[in-house]
Amino acid sequence: MTNQHDTQSSAKPGTTKRDFSMKKSLMIAVASLSLSAVALPAAASNWWNANPNISIGSASVNVKNKGALGNGSHDDTAAIQAAINSLPSSGGTVVVPAGRYMINALKPLNLRSHTRLQLDPSAELKVIPNSAGRYWVVKVFEVNNVEIVGGKVTGDRAQHKGNTGEWGYGINISGSSNVLVRNVNLSEFWGDGMWIGAVKSGGKLTRSNYVTVNNVTSSHNRRQGLSIGPAQHVYIVNSTFKDTQGTLPEAGIDIEPQDQGPADTIRLENNTFSGNAGNGIELHYNISQITITGNTLSGNDGFGMLAISAPYLTITNNYATRNGLAGVGLSGKTHHSSVKSNKLQYNSTHYMSPTRSGGADNRDIKIGKKTSSITLSGNQLTPN
Repeated sequence: MTNQHDTQSSAKPGTTKRDFSMKKSLMIAVASLSLSAVALPAAASNWWNANPNISIGSASVNVKNKGALGNGSHDDTAAIQAAINSLPSSGGTVVVPAGRYMINALKPLNLRSHTRLQLDPSAELKVIPNSAGRYWVVKVFEVNNVEIVGGKVTGDRAQHKGNTGEWGYGINISGSSNVLVRNVNLSEFWGDGMWIGAVKSGGKLTRSNYVTVNNVTSSHNRRQGLSIGPAQHVYIVNSTFKDTQGTLPEAGIDIEPQDQGPADTIRLENNTFSGNAGNGIELHYNISQITITGNTLSGNDGFGMLAISAPYLTITNNYATRNGLAGVGLSGKTHHSSVKSNKLQYNSTHYMSPTRSGGADNRDIKIGKKTSSITLSGNQLTPN
């Protein structure tokens, strides 16, 4: 069984902006037959829910009853896993009281179906420093009906003993369905705060399906705040992705399935992306039905959001300001996408004062020459 993930994006803000020129009107494909062949798929309505019903078993176990100490020095990995394993096949809740629980992320916590990992608001799962280029604290692999709620999950980036690799994760959700992560603080990981993707086994790709991330903060991770690979029905809402920096792409969220498999029916809503060394949101090919709505993107060193040959996007009612490059950038062969009713003002701070009025419209929206079927309407740009 091989987990298909960790595709590294080599894109960075400075390498894509040369490809842009401004297009102010609707771009229509030349051949109608071509349009029908790649028509925008019909999206299911209202599949998303910030607080979905997750089927959790009735049993409960406290990790301290299995030997966990939570004293900031004892390796509590085996004790917490023993608590998880002690639940019946019908699942239940694993209670983690206040304290700092040291975790050997080379032997991560494996959650089971119908299980809730419930951390006290003052509980923390902290990585024991290691030299590995790849690790996980919590694995949600090929299971269903899982909830992770509360507390902190903290990486080892300041104490990491190695200097290679970029795949140290807080939470890795792969090939799983009906998963809810809420009210969790992820930070300081050698790679990403969280990954949502697929598992490939026996030539079959099993994508994660119906994953909700609600009120999560992912901050100061080395590669991304959150990466999404092959998956469907992913809802990211009311969350914050900030201060990513360390190794490219350094985005708040990167939807990057590419050759691993498709990603579709994804909604990013009412989130904040700020202070990331790359782009606030980055999107790549092999995606469809992606909606980005009601988000705030500010102070990112790259674009507020950048699509690199990423089609079928709906970008609406977002606020992007004071990003180093444009608020929205569509590059490569991005097609069949709309940018409507956004407030995109005082961006491109690498080139002009963030408070200065005026400048061309591409200060705030940049559209590449190879894009097609792009709709722009109702956007509020920096006043001239």
